[in-house]
Amino acid sequence: MTDLDHRLTAEIEARRGDLIRLTQDLVSMPTLNPPGAGYREICDFLDSRLGAAGFRTELIRATGSPGDSDQYPRWNIVARREGAAPGDCVHFNSHTDVVAVGEGWTTDPFAAELKDGRIYGRGTCDMKGGLATSIVAAEAFLTVRPDFAGALEISGTADEETGGYGGVAYLAERGYFDPARVHHVIIPEPLNKDRICLGHRGVWWAEIETKGRIAHGSMPFLGDSAIRHMGAVLEEIERHLYPLLASKRTEMPVVPPGARQSTLNINAIHGGEPVQDADFTGFPAACVADRCTITIDRRFLIEEQIGDVKAEVAAMLEAIKAERPGFRYEIRDLWDVAPTMTDRDAPVVRTVAAAIERVLARAPDYVVSPGTYDQKHIDRIGRLKNCIAYGPGILDLAHQPDEWIGVDDMVDSAKVMALTLAELLAAA
Repeated sequence: MTDLDHRLTAEIEARRGDLIRLTQDLVSMPTLNPPGAGYREICDFLDSRLGAAGFRTELIRATGSPGDSDQYPRWNIVARREGAAPGDCVHFNSHTDVVAVGEGWTTDPFAAELKDGRIYGRGTCDMKGGLATSIVAAEAFLTVRPDFAGALEISGTADEETGGYGGVAYLAERGYFDPARVHHVIIPEPLNKDRICLGHRGVWWAEIETKGRIAHGSMPFLGDSAIRHMGAVLEEIERHLYPLLASKRTEMPVVPPGARQSTLNINAIHGGEPVQDADFTGFPAACVADRCTITIDRRFLIEEQIGDVKAEVAAMLEAIKAERPGFRYEIRDLWDVAPTMTDRDAPVVRTVAAAIERVLARAPDYVVSPGTYDQKHIDRIGRLKNCIAYGPGILDLAHQPDEWIGVDDMVDSAKVMALTLAELLAAA
């Protein structure tokens, strides 16, 4: 390590307690998505924190984006600190939303309890620990190297867990990730402190609806059950589509290894009578279901084309229609994103790799995420290819009960980030 490296890493170590407290403060805000609660609260908190560190901040509401409403406005923050001379801009982007708590917790999911070197809570790993790490790394860098050249940005954005359309996509459409403005992007998603994530698989979300005819439940022969028709769809998925997807393999270094094939998850299913309010005490009506819907989450590989992915499902439904009397269906696209993978020779990849070797004394692994994250919008809309995910945390803990992040891992990742800044934002 150089003298500058030692000064930066020592500054990070001195801020360990601050890093813990910042992570706990962020986790204590239940920014649950859906519905998209607490976005303004966490943006105001970040505004105060980053403003005190000399950043010029903007709070941006993604008005009109999916999910945005007066009750649940989609707020984002972008903070920028200009250097002493012209140069590149490095941008750390983290999402502020977290998924539902779910069952099975043994700790309070928003208490951010510190125990045995781990902070527990919803969003610790995915990805408020990464957000806190990038802030502390940036602040340490600014203390040691206030005369840097270029610009440093930090953003906290909404809705990544539901596609990112009220967050990074909205900002990218308005030029915040234009390559003329931003040159290097690091997204501190939890891919482990010794891994560089180059990209992610593709995704297609859609609804499949089977149609029937309502009738009295005591005379189902006078109706046509959409639920029974959906049963045929589910059987065909099990018998033919799943084996077909399992046969598709990729050269992308996707982790975990089970995701190196095409996959499909049935995210939701509903048919028949609408779900009543929780305080409803009556009984269901005797009706044949005239509609049934499933939501599918299809993950595909860089070797596949989105048109072929959709055509496989359509062909399956047409085959059922040809054999099953009265079978009618509709497919509704929700959204889709192509796979993306940054080149290993990209400047941000090379710089982070060198920093990992200096901090951890080992070469990094290069991986691809099984699920999409906001790199998709930076690539597709912003047209900025020099982007990676790098941050502390264990990917397998994301969305799990008793989610946690290790303090030592955050400290090490902060050191890597600070050394990366020192390389990309050289002194003026």
